[in-house]
Amino acid sequence: MAWNEPGGNSNNQDPWGGKRKGGDRKGPPDLDEAFRKLQESLNGLFGGGKKRSGDGGGSGGGSSKGGGLGLLGIGLVVLLAIWLYNAIYVVDEQEQAVVLRFGKYYDTVGPGLNIYFPPFDRKYLENVTRERAYSKQGQMLTEDENIVEVPLTVQYKITNLQDFVLNVDQPEVSLQHATESALRHVVGSTAMDQVLTEGRELMASEIKERLQRFLDTYRTGITVTQVNVQSAAAPREVQEAFDDVIRAREDEQRSRNQAETYANGVIPEARGQAQRIVEDANGYRDEVVSRAKGEADRFTKLVAEYRKAPEVTRERLYLDTMQEVFSNTSKVLVTGDKGQNNLLYLPLDKMIDSSRNGSNPSTAGGAAAAPADPGSRAADMQQQRDTRTRETR
Repeated sequence: MAWNEPGGNSNNQDPWGGKRKGGDRKGPPDLDEAFRKLQESLNGLFGGGKKRSGDGGGSGGGSSKGGGLGLLGIGLVVLLAIWLYNAIYVVDEQEQAVVLRFGKYYDTVGPGLNIYFPPFDRKYLENVTRERAYSKQGQMLTEDENIVEVPLTVQYKITNLQDFVLNVDQPEVSLQHATESALRHVVGSTAMDQVLTEGRELMASEIKERLQRFLDTYRTGITVTQVNVQSAAAPREVQEAFDDVIRAREDEQRSRNQAETYANGVIPEARGQAQRIVEDANGYRDEVVSRAKGEADRFTKLVAEYRKAPEVTRERLYLDTMQEVFSNTSKVLVTGDKGQNNLLYLPLDKMIDSSRNGSNPSTAGGAAAAPADPGSRAADMQQQRDTRTRETR
């Protein structure tokens, strides 16, 4: 039952331990009285309890001394609590702490509950597993003396907290300076085309290697995990000129590709024609050489036969030659004895057949000759008829 309900507090006491005057006291108790009671309780704990009046006149000095000792004890307790609060610390699973005692390296503390002793000791607590990132962007001069603006991001983490704390005053500032130095060195030894197009991956690898070498030399305790070179571009002041240059180079590459395509189509064809001509020449050479060898062999054998029978061989050569000559002509001249007229024979049937076939009648047997004149042909026929008439008579 609540203290202020009817019948619930017969002694008319409030919850702060005081009696209600007149049974109708309301509101909180007096703060001065509450502080006085708290002071009396503390004084009683530390032996400096204030004695009540009537204990003698000499008790006033002892009471003041006891009160001073009590306040000193309270201060010591408070200082001890503050010291313990600062001295005890917790190292997280992802963290490490380096403890310096009298300014000298003492220990590297791992995860768990730990204590150190300030002001003699100092601790530096850092996260050694989280990857940190640093971004850099600036205008660089390339190898071919062009200005480009290259942004990049460096990801790193702390791998040696002792070196990170003790060797360099501001290791992350040193990281920024080393990044700028490595970036300028790599971009300065690379052409603009490689920086703007496909050479960024190679640049990132070279920057990471050089930057890590700088950090190891400084002993910063930092390990670079990744370097990302973002899309580089020309400065805004000359962006239009760079765009024109890029378009011109694209046109040059397109023209070069077209020329290479045309060359790939023409050169093999020309090589094929050249090879065909060479093969024809080789065939003609082999044919001429073989024919010459055959003629030479035939002549050698013919000489041997001629030595055996000169008359027969001479007659045979004459007949073969005449046959070859007469087979390639359309006119035959027959000579008689001395004093008789010569007879010119024209094979009209062959001449008519050849004219019907659309070929020159003078080319019977495959030999080429000049076409016959119609007037001379009629005169020959008339002469042949006259010759036959005379012979008949």
